[in-house]
Amino acid sequence: MPGEAPAAAPPLADGETGAIKGVIDGIGPDDTVLLWAGGVYNWFDPLTLVDAVADLAVELPALRLLFMGTKHPSLDDLSTTVLRQAIELAERRGVLGKHVFFREGWVPYQERGRYLADADIGVSTHVLHVETAFSFRTRMLDYLWAGLPIVCTDGDAFADLVDQEGLGRVVPPQDVDALTQALEHVLTSQEDSDRYRARVAVAAERYRWSRALGPLVDFCRAPRRAADWASHGARVAPRHRLQQVWWDLVTATRHLRAGGPRLLIQRAKMRLGRG
Repeated sequence: MPGEAPAAAPPLADGETGAIKGVIDGIGPDDTVLLWAGGVYNWFDPLTLVDAVADLAVELPALRLLFMGTKHPSLDDLSTTVLRQAIELAERRGVLGKHVFFREGWVPYQERGRYLADADIGVSTHVLHVETAFSFRTRMLDYLWAGLPIVCTDGDAFADLVDQEGLGRVVPPQDVDALTQALEHVLTSQEDSDRYRARVAVAAERYRWSRALGPLVDFCRAPRRAADWASHGARVAPRHRLQQVWWDLVTATRHLRAGGPRLLIQRAKMRLGRG
């Protein structure tokens, strides 16, 4: 995962300070921060979250929601439709720049820990979409790294993890009331919030690079064929051989066209390990 478990390597390095509370205009040092740690793309649902925060802010005036990244650096324009709608909704609800904040630009990867360390809850809400079914969101890994309780929408692999292991609360898609209640619960129940954090720390251990890559490292140290290789290989080998012959002919033709017989002989020697 990006980083290590909170107990071993917290998001803040020695000498670093948080980048949200008391730093971003409108967010004080004692405010409570919900962090959306990533981009805002059209398969996400920031609208339900903005509505929920606007409703909660009446009773919890110190509540703040920060969208950490609004423009991906690798693209000229990522002003997605849903992002514009979320900004417009926050303005209509009277919470833009007061309880809901959209940080301009993109937080550099190596600096994201300063934002995660200043958050109180990690949030992620989405619509039902094919992307949801197959997603494994790196922002959620960062929430584990930072030890944050998580409130998220149902429908993906991480929602199952949050629900089954008690890492926070999971709500139905596009349900403002359910999301409002879930956020309020995590924000106001210190006992449950502490329990979520403790379970997040345990779950984070499984996503350390050293542990997640363990099976692959073991295999590379001692490669072996799969137990069913013989039967599987016998079943597909003829077809595979035909495909390989065809590809060899195509490759040989390309070499002849590019450099004539000399290049073909050179590449053949290289493939046979004599080049």
